[in-house]
Amino acid sequence: MQSSPAQPARAKPDSTPPSTDRKRKRAIRQPSSDKQQQQQSLAKQQTIQELFSTQHKPTVSSNGLSPDSKRLRRDHSASPAPQSRAGSLPLPAEDMYTFTSKSANGDVVDLTKSPPRNGQVRRLNGVKTGQNFNPHAGAKKLVVKNLKKESSWDANKYFEQIWAQLDKALDVIFRNGPVSYSMEDLYRGVENLCRQGRAEEVYGRLYSRWVDFARNEAQPALEKKVEMDKVDVLRAVLAAWASWKQQVTTIRHIFYYMDRSYLLQSSKNSLETTGVQLFRDMVFKSPNLATQVTDGACELISADRMEQDLDRTTLRQAINMFHELATYTSNFEPRMLALSQSYITDWSERTSAESKLPDYVKSSVHFMKKEVDRCDLFGLDQTTRRDLLTLLEEHLVVRKQDYLTSEADVAALLDENAVGELDQLYTLLQRRRLGSKLRPAFGKWVENTGTNIIFDEKAQEEMVGRLLLLKRRLDNIWRVSFHRNDELGHELRESFEKFINKTKKADSTWGTDNSKPGEMIAKYVDQLLRGGARAIPAALTTANREDAAKDEDENEDYAVDEDTEINVQLDQVLDLFRFVHGKAVFEAFYKKDLARRLLMGRSASADAERSMLARLKTECGAGFTQNLEQMFKDVELAREEMASYKARLEERQEKSKLDLSVNILSAAAWPTYADVPVIIPADIKNAIDGFERHYKQKHSGRKLDWKHSLAHCQLRATFPKGAKEIVVSSFQAIILLLFNGVGKEEDLTYEHIKTESGLPEKEVKRTLQSLACAKLRPLTKHPRGRDINDTDTFTVNLAFGHEKYRVKINQVQLKETKEENKETHERVAADRNFECQAAIVRIMKSRKTIGHSELVAEVIKATRSRGAMQVADIKKNIDRLIEKDYMEREEGNTYSYIA
Repeated sequence: MQSSPAQPARAKPDSTPPSTDRKRKRAIRQPSSDKQQQQQSLAKQQTIQELFSTQHKPTVSSNGLSPDSKRLRRDHSASPAPQSRAGSLPLPAEDMYTFTSKSANGDVVDLTKSPPRNGQVRRLNGVKTGQNFNPHAGAKKLVVKNLKKESSWDANKYFEQIWAQLDKALDVIFRNGPVSYSMEDLYRGVENLCRQGRAEEVYGRLYSRWVDFARNEAQPALEKKVEMDKVDVLRAVLAAWASWKQQVTTIRHIFYYMDRSYLLQSSKNSLETTGVQLFRDMVFKSPNLATQVTDGACELISADRMEQDLDRTTLRQAINMFHELATYTSNFEPRMLALSQSYITDWSERTSAESKLPDYVKSSVHFMKKEVDRCDLFGLDQTTRRDLLTLLEEHLVVRKQDYLTSEADVAALLDENAVGELDQLYTLLQRRRLGSKLRPAFGKWVENTGTNIIFDEKAQEEMVGRLLLLKRRLDNIWRVSFHRNDELGHELRESFEKFINKTKKADSTWGTDNSKPGEMIAKYVDQLLRGGARAIPAALTTANREDAAKDEDENEDYAVDEDTEINVQLDQVLDLFRFVHGKAVFEAFYKKDLARRLLMGRSASADAERSMLARLKTECGAGFTQNLEQMFKDVELAREEMASYKARLEERQEKSKLDLSVNILSAAAWPTYADVPVIIPADIKNAIDGFERHYKQKHSGRKLDWKHSLAHCQLRATFPKGAKEIVVSSFQAIILLLFNGVGKEEDLTYEHIKTESGLPEKEVKRTLQSLACAKLRPLTKHPRGRDINDTDTFTVNLAFGHEKYRVKINQVQLKETKEENKETHERVAADRNFECQAAIVRIMKSRKTIGHSELVAEVIKATRSRGAMQVADIKKNIDRLIEKDYMEREEGNTYSYIA
């Protein structure tokens, strides 16, 4: 700071010593007079050293000021001589902040010292000042200089010295040798350089050194090995990368301070990232090297696919290197997927051509599992796993879906009931949501198999059992193999419904197009309700228990009683019944069989009968079971009527040798039965007439029509081996009674029996065959044979015997004859024609005018619940109604209703 020599500088002395002052480097100037300002503007600048070199010893003023005065005035007459600044030395501590001023006598006043107190004389630089000291006469100029001596230390020299050590250390590191320098000293050297602001220069030299090593040493060393095997090239690069990583670690330890201070705060990458980038860009991505390394890793994968020895360690290290160098997605993954696609395509074509469908599916599943396991084992990226699975599914499934869903191959699996293979096939297709593609082949097989069953005339009696086994097997396949797929479940039901309603005019239906499955289902139900659990086929019973055990969590102690077994079978039969459209055929045969069971008391369980009736009512409605329920009511009313009749006989004390039981049936509810002429024995005739008189007296106006063909009897017979109670039909009883009074050696001829019984020839032969040619034979036919001839004779079988006292021989009455079967089919066909005509009339009455095709469609829809009719039969019924003048044909192939 400079000031004019004419202006006195005023400084306020401080009581604190100069060492505790704030070391101010500028002087505080006080305002002065105009004259002093002019003198200041003309004065020359002086340094503190010049001022000190020319100052005079102060003299004490004699103006008589107090020693405690804070202002001293020095003489302005003395003017210091200027001195050059060059060569000036720092002032000693005691001469620092010494302010000089010129007084009248030329004395210099030291303002850095405290004024004297208690009358003491103040001294300036050892000179007494006295009391007339003027403090305003201070120094003209104040200069503050650096108190420290200039150091002789050279920063550039130090930088070069430290870098020389670092450079030698880098040479050793790049050669993979031990560093002879202390790692701590190297670290401290880098830290010192960074603290001196040389971090950028250090980083630049390090990066340049690193690049030179990568370009001139690392890369050429690896490129020399390009001509080697690809796997060997991969191993060499892996070794170089492992060495490089170790070098990066050592370099990072030395330059850690720069990495965490300068590089972290700047936009530059860290040393670790820089090392990876240098290796990737200057070594790995060498034009000849990158391809060889990638192909080497792919060759290891190919070796594993070919089931050759796999160097797992090398492959795992290679994949890790690709991840670390960030070349996995750009280099390795595309190349590996491209080679995989080629291999998968060839494998798929070759395997599908050489193997059958089950083997192809099994191999494909194993192949896909192995590929996925390899991805997990060697740490392949999730994107690679996803893309690889996409390739596998595309080439093994999507492009092979026609082969996988071939009708012939799928049919072979279904024929063998290959649940496991079908499960693998469906699971493989379902990977791309193609499981429903099995629907055409599955439905075709179900339809063909079911059609063969229902049209197999040689095994008509086994039709329902075979259909139940087929249904259970397909349900198991749908549940286990097809994982309850909705579309395949719909196809299963539609296929069953399609084939089970197929009809053809065959001998088994007597030239009608009635549904044969409806008839056979009714007979199977009759078999169950008559025979109970013993009538269930063994295959179905075993399957039932296996399924039940699965439902009960495979309980080994699982067992079912007879009623439960029958109910299970009835439920399964009802599943088949739901598919049948021709309910009229089932109703006709079920009603006829139910009548036999009720009239002959052959039901195995009354609860089972009621249970089946309730099922039919739930399935088809109350209208369907109205007549069936009436049949049960008639049986109950007949029991009450017989109880009343017997009570009347007891009141009259009338006794009869016969225990008569009569069932009064409603003609509208029960099936229609033909009247068979027969000569009733006198005793039986008298009992029947007595009951008829009783009934007519109680119910006047009613007429009883006796159906002896439905009656059955219990006879007591005595044979040489013992007495037996024989349960026979009424016709059998009439013939057996003819042998009363006949000697043991006497016989009766066929003509005699026919004449005395009064039965038609067919009934006589049928009845005699059941008595003399069946398993239980109370009569003996002469000569022996299965057919009854007009010349045959019959005697009592003296060797007849049985372990039971009560023996049932009336099975012939329960069996349906061909004539009865034909009559039932023809009656059902006639009823369906009447229903069809009624439906046509209802439609014409509501529509008045309608086209032919639309009318046919409406009729099929209206009669479907009772059995779908053929179009040809509908046309015949339309012609019949036109002949009866219910409707007429108009132009344009339309019909109009005639009111």
